[in-house]
Amino acid sequence: MPSAALLLIIALLSGAAFIAGRSRALALAGAGGLRILNSLPFYYGTLTAFWCALPSLLVVAIWSVLDGVIIRQMVGELVPPAAVEAAGGNLGLVMNQVRNLAAGHVTADGLDPGIVAAAERLVQLERVNRWAVAVVVLCSAIFGALLMWLRIRPQLKARARVEDIFRWALLACASLAILTTIGIVLSVLFESLRFFQRVPVTEFLFGLEWSPQTAIRADQQGSSGSFGAVPLFAGTLLIAGIALLIAVPTGLMSAIYLAEYASPGVRAVIKPVLEVLAGIPTVVYGFFAALTVAPMIRDLGLDLGLDQWMNISSESALAAGLVMGVMIIPFISSLSDDVINAVPRSLRDGALGLGSTPSEVVRLVVIPAALPGIIGGIMLAASRAIGETMIVVMAAGLAANLTANPFDAVTTVTVQIVTLLVGDQEFESAKTLAAFALGLVLFAVTLALNYFALHIVRKYREQYE
Repeated sequence: MPSAALLLIIALLSGAAFIAGRSRALALAGAGGLRILNSLPFYYGTLTAFWCALPSLLVVAIWSVLDGVIIRQMVGELVPPAAVEAAGGNLGLVMNQVRNLAAGHVTADGLDPGIVAAAERLVQLERVNRWAVAVVVLCSAIFGALLMWLRIRPQLKARARVEDIFRWALLACASLAILTTIGIVLSVLFESLRFFQRVPVTEFLFGLEWSPQTAIRADQQGSSGSFGAVPLFAGTLLIAGIALLIAVPTGLMSAIYLAEYASPGVRAVIKPVLEVLAGIPTVVYGFFAALTVAPMIRDLGLDLGLDQWMNISSESALAAGLVMGVMIIPFISSLSDDVINAVPRSLRDGALGLGSTPSEVVRLVVIPAALPGIIGGIMLAASRAIGETMIVVMAAGLAANLTANPFDAVTTVTVQIVTLLVGDQEFESAKTLAAFALGLVLFAVTLALNYFALHIVRKYREQYE
């Protein structure tokens, strides 16, 4: 039975269990009315539905994890050793051949009879597995609903039990998010340690040349590569710095104007227009930067004669930073506008009553009180700028140049991560593992930014609350 059909049946059975549990609670109330029930009939029905759905969903989850392992082991016993030896001792390759044959993607002509027998056995086991999981899940759902239905009594604290289930569900969701984060960090960390076993940490963090191209075969030239990541860090900071120089003043001033000076009609027009910028795909920004902004900056630099003192490239950090700054303006303006509007009106009225001008109220009262939220918006925009890839690829190029010249082509950490993970290089090579080391550094930088933002929030929140 398909998984979608199975989940649909579980949902229908849970709905029927809800109706049955609610009806039993009403029947037990009888002539005495709902006052004799500890909880509303809705909670009795909900509790019955939970007892129907949760055991069956737990069976589905456990079954989906174990059935593949068990079936693989049972089918693997039928695979002839000669076929495994012919595949270089790799059982996984033989099992892929068995699965392709069972699915009908290949024919049995010329294949080992043992592989054909294993494919036939796989088809049988999968058929039995589908019906077995359907029967077990349906029995679990019916048994759980019936058990709860029989336990319904007027004195049963159904509401408390339903709330406990929701509390545990919320805890499970929070734990899942934490465990996912831990899993991501550990996976990146372990692969980074494998990279640092081949490339020294000092060379990676302080090296001035980035050329990760390594040979696929040992007889090829240039198999070592250079993994000095300083040019990547410098390019990332340069582009992100240009973007923040554009976005922070523009976004903050826009938020102050919309919150303190704009009329309701003007605010109703400008605020949605600013927020539209956040909905434009980054590839569109990249096209705009590559086709319009970058050539304009190059021509402007040539017209001003800047090519006599510095390199003027058709792909530049300035083009990527300018367009990226426009892209992250809504992150700062929207969040800053919200926190400025959240400042209590009493603070403004008190300052005005003491003789402050409107501009002094904004500078000396509103902005300091809203500073934690403003810093949070700026940190969010900074993280967005550091993690942007498409605009940098299309407007700044892929050249790992160590330069402070905004008119020169540079690259960033995220762009190199994408570049390193594509192509024909094997996963065990230093070139591929370098992507995880770059990801670890990016994670550390983002963590430091978040810690700085939390420090600012705590400091000023204690002062103004």
